[in-house]
Amino acid sequence: MENGNNITEFILLGLSKQKEVEILCFFLFFLCYIAILAGNLLIMIPITYSQLINQPMYFFLSFLSLSDLCYTSTVTPKLIIDLLAEKKTISYNGCMTQLFTMHFFGGIEVFILTGMAYDRYVAICKPLHYTVIMSRWKCVAIAAASCAGGFLHSFGQFLLTILLPYCGPNEIDHYFCDVYPLLKLACTDTSRIGLLVIANSGVMGLVTFVVLLISYAVILYTIKSYSKENRNKALSTCSSHITVVVLFFAPLLFIYIRPATTLPEDKVFALFYTIIAPMLNPLIYTLRNMEMKKAIKKLCFHIIGRRGNRLKNIPASQHRAC
Repeated sequence: MENGNNITEFILLGLSKQKEVEILCFFLFFLCYIAILAGNLLIMIPITYSQLINQPMYFFLSFLSLSDLCYTSTVTPKLIIDLLAEKKTISYNGCMTQLFTMHFFGGIEVFILTGMAYDRYVAICKPLHYTVIMSRWKCVAIAAASCAGGFLHSFGQFLLTILLPYCGPNEIDHYFCDVYPLLKLACTDTSRIGLLVIANSGVMGLVTFVVLLISYAVILYTIKSYSKENRNKALSTCSSHITVVVLFFAPLLFIYIRPATTLPEDKVFALFYTIIAPMLNPLIYTLRNMEMKKAIKKLCFHIIGRRGNRLKNIPASQHRAC
């Protein structure tokens, strides 16, 4: 296909045309982004600097937080800036870069959630073989495979989009560059490409979601024979995973499993997997997890203790000077 592109930048129409709504959204999403940064770092740092990093479940949880942080950072800062801007523009290269990175980190998240489900399946359904099956190299291999899968998924979306000719108009009815809004702007027939996008994003997401639901159904069936204490512990862990999976996949499937069309509701649903899910994931995984709470408290006490020791080592004369 010959690329007859004469567009150098796109105009993002954003979430609303009312300035009062945009100002309100600015403060709301600014606070959300601060919460995302703080929450995910609060998971990554305690796990990395404790023995929890040697446990597969927490290794994957740390990796999920990292992908959440990168994923939302491809969209949210630009959204926050644009909410106060008079003209919301993004260059052609910037648009394609945003599309690639967003689908790359989003793909990683899809596959790492699958890896986490596999880890819980082995831990609950095959506990005697858990340490052998979920070895360190297996965890690293799953993380590497997630990155490779995310890259292949993203590269496919990127390739389908960048080869299209864009002759104008250049207004994207969204707050970030995504495949369906860009297909709408292409000055060529995109019906076949739309089917490829559905296969790449929609069908892949649907199959992954069904596999995850089946795996958790098997886990829930298995724990019926457990003691009450072990059953409650397994239910606590699995319920957190299921909540995250539903929160991420439900709006994702609403957008990508249907034919290549855009709806006004797409922006609202996109907020769930670009901002709300990355913000809630740390809360979901830490509020009901005693080991994470202990690791966070230990890190806080360690930081406070180091600061206290530094203050003790300051000579009294310097204290008086201060």
